[in-house]
Amino acid sequence: MATAKEQGEQLVLDNRRARFDYDLGERFEAGLVLVGSEVKVLRKGSGDLTDGWVDVRDGQAWLKGAFIPRLEHAAWSGHVETRERKLLLHAHEIASLHKALGQDRATVVPLRIYWKGGRAKVELAVAKGKNSADKRQSIKQREGEREARAAILRGRDR
Repeated sequence: MATAKEQGEQLVLDNRRARFDYDLGERFEAGLVLVGSEVKVLRKGSGDLTDGWVDVRDGQAWLKGAFIPRLEHAAWSGHVETRERKLLLHAHEIASLHKALGQDRATVVPLRIYWKGGRAKVELAVAKGKNSADKRQSIKQREGEREARAAILRGRDR
């Protein structure tokens, strides 16, 4: 499997909160329709996907709630920070997302925005919300893995 560098991917935004709050299922890669000032802001690495989600209507997918701040020196051509952004997907992928959204407790969340071949891409995942017990289990597992790595490193130092 090729790494992100080998594929020419450059990470811009990462939604770590989604990995904690949701059980993630099927993933999709979608193109992202942006205006010029949004491109400049993303090139700087600014933005937030925490409140983002995907809606499918009229056969098209839309990214909602993602925050891309305004460019400080943008003239009249600035953008609205939380506007809906069109996602570029194949028809069968949109149908899959629409079907997934019809399931109980399911949503589609953006996981990350990155540049690939000079184009903005967004990784989406079909997700189901975790309850607080599942979140506690995730924390225990993460801490156990951290302790195991630390023990291995201590063993190497001896």
